[in-house]
Amino acid sequence: MRKTTISECKEVKSEKAVLIEGLPGLGLVGKIASEYLIKQLNAVKIAELYSPHFPYYVMIDENGKINLLKLEFYYWRNNEENQDLILLTGDCQAQTVEGQYEVAEAILDYAEKKNVRLVITLGGYQKEVRGEPKIFASATSREILKTVERLGAKSKFSGSPIVGIAGILAGLAKFRGINALCLLAETQGHRPDPRASKSLLSLLSKMLQFKIDFLDLEKEISKYEELEKRIRQMQEQRIVKRRRQKVEDTEKIFYIG
Repeated sequence: MRKTTISECKEVKSEKAVLIEGLPGLGLVGKIASEYLIKQLNAVKIAELYSPHFPYYVMIDENGKINLLKLEFYYWRNNEENQDLILLTGDCQAQTVEGQYEVAEAILDYAEKKNVRLVITLGGYQKEVRGEPKIFASATSREILKTVERLGAKSKFSGSPIVGIAGILAGLAKFRGINALCLLAETQGHRPDPRASKSLLSLLSKMLQFKIDFLDLEKEISKYEELEKRIRQMQEQRIVKRRRQKVEDTEKIFYIG
């Protein structure tokens, strides 16, 4: 394989669509959001993307089958709003600068064939989180930005770079005449963060007017919160143990005058 390739497994026609990208990144925020949305909407897989710019290893499934790393496109027809969704998730991002651009161009080529009018990229924004994770937005259109600001998003800080596919895909879309919106949720970024993903999905459901059940995601949030609680308790116990050991060591010291 010498170049990025898209293999279509199901042909669909759309008069107007929104492409939502959620690939691995900080806290896996975008990936968790896109895959949860795929599951909740019962979206159908329509294509796979392979690239020589992906990491040089394969994935082994539960049956021992070898699979190349890939991205997957899913389709959901929104009959009520006449605005279909194409959902993009996958195993990884390209590992080189050239690869990021090549993969993004291939995604946009496919998006144009499916009459995508808006590209939305999802990701995490590394920050100390207090309360519900905030959403930071950037867009190619001031009108789109105003729309998500009314829904509670905040404008991304001027001069802040958006690294990886979430930024490159949105930036290149502009040159195709396709509007683009980047949504980043606050996350500490050191572990999977379904709580940040929920914030993204809540905003998206309002913006694109689709219904989604958060019950399963809330269960995942509870699991991670319980795990973090245990980790904090273990850290506190280690600190107390070290302090006790220090006191004991000090008491063992004898001074001879």
